[in-house]
Amino acid sequence: MFSLAHLKRRLGQYAAVWVGAFLLAGAAILAGLWFADLMTAADAVLPVALALTALAPGGGVVASLMSRETLGTKLVVVLLAAVLVLPLLWAPVSAAVAIAFFADRSIEYSQTYAAFQIGVSRVLFPVSVWLGDGDLFGWVWTAFQWVSTVVGFLSAMAKIWPAIRRLLGPEPPVEA
Repeated sequence: MFSLAHLKRRLGQYAAVWVGAFLLAGAAILAGLWFADLMTAADAVLPVALALTALAPGGGVVASLMSRETLGTKLVVVLLAAVLVLPLLWAPVSAAVAIAFFADRSIEYSQTYAAFQIGVSRVLFPVSVWLGDGDLFGWVWTAFQWVSTVVGFLSAMAKIWPAIRRLLGPEPPVEA
């Protein structure tokens, strides 16, 4: 058995980390634009943002492993962390990609973005070879970007929606 309450808490923390990494990296890159070029700002911000973003779920996994939860819960937490780590790391990178898009610049000139893409490629290339002899790598990379963005958006909405509902006020009573 596994504890749904514990998993829900960890997924809520994952959502908070995704949103925080996206917003903080984006804000730091935008602030860096006052002092440097976009690629220089991205290369200064992204390594720190990626490191901090990677440490957060690691801390959650360690806390879960040291908790009094069941073995099943601990295994599910480790499995979810392994599956969701790449989409989580995409959060600060997607902030840089979005800023580059709106600035009409090519993010591929960023050394950190290129290193991130190479690192993810080392993970995704075996998947594309397994699916279609490596011919599908471009498709797998695009799918990674879209899936990571959707996972981040859904996790953000799951975290933000209760606050939005509280701001909108209580539901009107239903008349019989």
